[in-house]
Parts: sequence; structure tokens; C-alpha cells
Amino acid sequence: MIDTTSFQPVLAQGASGQSLLVTMLPMAAMLLIFYFLLLMPMRKRQKKVEAFRAALKVGDRVITTGGIYGQVTRVTDVTVQLQVADKVKIDVARASIGGYQGQDPVAQPESGGL
Repeated sequence: MIDTTSFQPVLAQGASGQSLLVTMLPMAAMLLIFYFLLLMPMRKRQKKVEAFRAALKVGDRVITTGGIYGQVTRVTDVTVQLQVADKVKIDVARASIGGYQGQDPVAQPESGGL
């Protein structure tokens, strides 16, 4: 007679290996779906915003994410100077420029509500 009790641990290891694969496969599928539906479009939009802000030049008529309209008079690495009225110029962060006047905003303002 063959003692079958000694074979049980071998069968249990094979079954647990398959069950681990079966449980990890749906998780991997959800991560892939999450990446393609959320992360990829966000990265594409972020690259578009960065390209827009890098292309700012003197004379552009822009609107900030805070709603200030102005014309660019000076551009540095970090800030942009806007003329908002006659003899009124303000410095704003380059990151606060939301888009061109009269067009859809390139950068959506972040909602900081509670």
C-alpha cells in the first residue's frame, strides 16, 4: 500500500501556486486599466501644459489660473511679468498662467475646496 499522506503537501503547494497566479491576474489587469484610463491622459495633458508655459513670449495675451487678464511684458525662468492696466505690471509665477485670452484654458485650475 502507498501512503497518500506524504503526497498532500506537494499537492497543496501546487494548488497555492496556481491560486496566487489567479488572484494576482485580476489585480494586474486593474492596474493596467488604471494606467491607460487615468495616468496616461494625465501625463499627456501635463506635457501639453508644460509646452504651453515654455512657449510663452512677450506680447502674448494670457489669463492666470486666478482669473487675472494681462499681456506678457517679460518672461524669466520662474516668473512672468504681466501688464494688467496702463502703468500697472505684476509678476506672477509661470505656473499660474492658465491659457491665452479668448481660448479654452490649457491648465485647469486646481480645486482646493474642502
